[in-house]
Amino acid sequence: MNTNEKMMTRSLELANLGAGNVSPNPMVGCVIVYRGEIIGEGYHRKYGEAHAEVNAINSVANTALLKESTLFVTLEPCAHFGLTPPCSDLIVEKQIPKVVIGTIDPFAEVAGKGIEKMRNAGIEVKVGILETECRELNKRFFTFHEKKRPYIILKWAQTIDGFIDRNRTEKEFGEPTWITGNESLLRVHKMRAEEDAIMVGTKTAEKDNPSLTVRHCAGSNPIRIVIDNNLRLSKNLNLFDNSANTIVFNSIKNKEIENILFVKIDFRADIIPQILETLYNRKLLSVIIVGGKQLLESFIKTNFWDEVHQFIGDKKFNNGIKAPQVSGKIVASEILGSDKLFVHKNQT
Repeated sequence: MNTNEKMMTRSLELANLGAGNVSPNPMVGCVIVYRGEIIGEGYHRKYGEAHAEVNAINSVANTALLKESTLFVTLEPCAHFGLTPPCSDLIVEKQIPKVVIGTIDPFAEVAGKGIEKMRNAGIEVKVGILETECRELNKRFFTFHEKKRPYIILKWAQTIDGFIDRNRTEKEFGEPTWITGNESLLRVHKMRAEEDAIMVGTKTAEKDNPSLTVRHCAGSNPIRIVIDNNLRLSKNLNLFDNSANTIVFNSIKNKEIENILFVKIDFRADIIPQILETLYNRKLLSVIIVGGKQLLESFIKTNFWDEVHQFIGDKKFNNGIKAPQVSGKIVASEILGSDKLFVHKNQT
């Protein structure tokens, strides 16, 4: 690993510290190096607050060294006024002579403009160091800006014989059918804390009465989404307990009641593009789809998915509701107690 890659690796480590706190902004890390030594570090800590480059520059004790230093950053410095001033302007102002960038920002207000501004000021700019890793870090951000939709994660738990649920009667509704153990539960709640939204279908809302909140780890609740065509779901369900912002897609009304937003869509047409357009317009970078089978298979059939998180427990049901089938490359696997987690990535 050469020096550029070593410093970009450190920048990526810093960027990851912002996970769950910066959306709809990207996670960004930055280091400042003087004669081979890191003299400043920073990352984007929270949406609306200072960017990584600002925090790194402010951490440098002797600012006179900036004029002889190199700034490494995972994503192109911004060139526009948003909630904070342009980072590219600050870099020019501090007369930092060299900037090394992981990847270009896909956001239209930046998209090469920050690089152009710095080069016009005489700064040496190098782009594309660990670009694959930098894009992967902000896969949600890149998907949002390049595909104009959130990053979509399908998630389910299945038995070792391939079932996601038993065949239950209405008398058995109200609690989920547990397939996996505590370690998987902790992982699921960590996922919720890292994503912007989480979606469930009508039948699963009725059968499992899920809360879809973060309870077993630190973090913010995702926005809860439920599909309820005719608004037949009981208002006594956990989804309507006002513990988290909730969107209800339905065919009847547009209305906001406390922190529940009712959004009317056309159920005679394909509902998935309508839902994704709404989430995009609300600047939600990612969504977890947790079921039921019909909803999961709808996203698979229309190829609106980026990852599948498939948890496999050590139970057998012998019969019941079969797990969805998905094609894609397994990019990660993990043992979680007696369970296994496989992460599939869409290759199309």
